[in-house]
Parts: sequence; C-alpha cells; structure tokens
Amino acid sequence: MTMLSRVAERLYWMARYLERAENTARLTNAYTHLIMDLPRDTQVGWEVLIQMLDAEPVYTKRYRVFNEQNVLRFLIADQENASSISNSVRAARENVRTTRDVLPEETWEHVNELFIYTQETAEKSIGRRHRYEFLEQIISRCQMVNGLLMTTLFREHSHRFIKLGHLLERADMSTRIIDVGAGAILGRAETNQAIDPLLWGSMLKSLSAMSAYRHKIGPLVEPNAVVNFIFKEARLPRTVYFCLTGILEELQPLSNNGDAIQIVESALQKLTRFDAENMTLAQLHQFIDQLQISLNQLDDAINTAWFLPMQS
Repeated sequence: MTMLSRVAERLYWMARYLERAENTARLTNAYTHLIMDLPRDTQVGWEVLIQMLDAEPVYTKRYRVFNEQNVLRFLIADQENASSISNSVRAARENVRTTRDVLPEETWEHVNELFIYTQETAEKSIGRRHRYEFLEQIISRCQMVNGLLMTTLFREHSHRFIKLGHLLERADMSTRIIDVGAGAILGRAETNQAIDPLLWGSMLKSLSAMSAYRHKIGPLVEPNAVVNFIFKEARLPRTVYFCLTGILEELQPLSNNGDAIQIVESALQKLTRFDAENMTLAQLHQFIDQLQISLNQLDDAINTAWFLPMQS
C-alpha cells in the first residue's frame, strides 16, 4: 500500500499535536493540584512548567514574571505560543481537515468539536474556577479521538504514521518531565521528607503512572525508583522504553527505514544500561540530553525518509 508523503506527514503531525495538547493538559492539571497542596514557603515555582516544555525563550519575550496567571495563559490560551493547548488543538484540526478521506468519518466531527470547545473556553479557563474542568475536558476529548483512531482505523500506513507521531511526542514529553522535574527536586539545597514524595508523586500523576508505579514498585514514592520506572518499564504505555519499542515496531514494515531504526535501536541500548541509582544529577541530565537529541534525530530521519519531496 502506498501513501502520498504529504498525507503521511499531516497524519504524523495530527497525532503529535493531539498528544501535545493532552500531555500539556495533564502536566498543567497535576502541577496545579500540587502547588495548592504545598506550603507557601516551598521552593517550587510556576517557571518549572515552562522549563519542562523548553519554552523559556518564547515566554520571556511576552511576559516579565513567572506567576500563575502568566504561565497558565501561556500554556492554555496564548495565540503566540505555538505549543499552547489552544494552538495544538487548532493545528491538529487543520491536519485532520486535510486528511479526512483516510480517517474514520467520526474523526473530523470529534476534533472539530474539540476545537470549538477550546476556542470558546480556553481564555476563561486560565483562572482556577474553571481550569480543572477545562483541562479534564481536553484530556478526555483527546483520549476519545485517540481511542476512535486506535479501534477503528484500518491497519495500514495511515495507522502507522499516526502511531509514530503519538509515541514520539509522548516519549519527548516524558523525558522533559523527568529532566526538569528531577532537577527542580534534587537540585534544591535541602530535601524535605514531607514534601519530596508529593513532588515525585505529581510527576507520576502528570504521566498517569501513579497506579502503575504502586502496582509494580510499591506505595513508597522514591526518586531513583520513579526515574527508572518512567524510563525503563516495558509494560506501561507512557514510559520511554515502551514508546521506543512501539516506534521500532511501526518502522519495521516501512521501506527506507534504515536511519530511523538505527537511531531507535541505539537509544534502546542506552536505556537498557541506564540505572538512576548509579548517577549523579549532572549525569542524569546529560543522559536525558543525549536521549532528547536522539528523539530529535529520529524526527529528522522520519521527515527525510518519508515527508520531504524526492530530489530528481
């Protein structure tokens, strides 16, 4: 089965933008609840959310301080932030609009309804009064679309490029959360046995991994165990290892896949040797930097192999 490269690219980015909107909503929701539970003098601020999304250069051009109102506007409704929930949903809708003929009929209806809901309620949801309901709606509606695609889409190249987009975006977000989150917690001058478990628990909740962690590891939320779990657990769909093995599976049937497969296999080899117990914070940060470089290289390889116009 063949597919136009521009269609494959739009499906890939539709999936990435849907995953980005859902992940940003998850992260924002978990962090909002965490901030409200912490003592006022706790050294954790709203700038952590911006750092996790690697958006400081864009943010500082528009806002002077990292307070709750500014950060939440930037993440939820800011039209100048290409990765805001509002813009991610808009971009996903545009990619669905131009690929409707290869998607289940209901896809356009659900994504268009998500877009309309976001446009009508995003700005009103910056404040705490409506924020929780808005973020829960974004999460549930994105999951509904993804569930529709995964349960009704014909298993051919359309499904393959959608899964590649979902899994790559999810792996990228998981590494960012661990990188900045661990740095913010472990890099503080003093540990706090009462507060630190809340911080690590919030990281798990932002990835919907708390129940799985307790099932596999136990009730105690410990730093090294959390990091190893999010990176190496093979049976949880939101871990880096699960995402990379899923990507490898989808790459196998494609032609011209050599460069992309080599990048994924190299990253998986590094993951198998990874153990947070034997790393300093600086070494952990360096490892994650290398992993994120691999994810960027993988995106470039996918783009070059299947999306760029062929050179004559």
